[in-house]
Amino acid sequence: MSLLTPELKAEVGRSLPPVTAEVTRREIRKYAAATGQRLKRFIDGDEAPPMFLFGLFLDILPRERMLADGRQPDDGLVPELPLTRVMAGGSEATFHRGIYPGDVLVSTQTLVDLYEKAGSQGPLIFAVVENRVETRDGEPVMIERVTRIAR
Repeated sequence: MSLLTPELKAEVGRSLPPVTAEVTRREIRKYAAATGQRLKRFIDGDEAPPMFLFGLFLDILPRERMLADGRQPDDGLVPELPLTRVMAGGSEATFHRGIYPGDVLVSTQTLVDLYEKAGSQGPLIFAVVENRVETRDGEPVMIERVTRIAR
C-alpha cells in the first residue's frame, strides 16, 4: 500500500508565486568579498559567481524566525508527508547564462515529482522541486532540481 495518497500526488505541478529580484553591482561585490572570490570580474561586480543566485531570492529574517540549524522555515511547497524525518537527496543545477548587474531575475519553484521507494529500513518518499530562474523577458538563467527524501 502506497503512502502517497491521491491528494498528495495531486500537489505535483503546484508552484509558489514567482519572486523577482534585481541584481546590483554592490550585492555582487559584497557576495564576492564574503565568499573569498579571486576572479577580477567577480571582485569588481561585473559578473556574479554562479552560487550568488542561491541567496538572491531568500528573505532576510530576524534570527528568532530561523530554525535552530540556521535555515529558513519551509515555504510550504512540499506538502506535509506521512514520513517526517527529511534529509537532502541531492541537487543539480544547469546554468544557461551569466548573472550581471542590472539583471532583473524571476524565480519560480514547482513541485515536479513525488514518488516512493522501498529502503533497507523502510519506505522512502522522494520530493523533487524545480527552481527556474529567468530574466523578466523569459531568458533562462538557471534550472535547479532539488530532491528531499522523507523516511
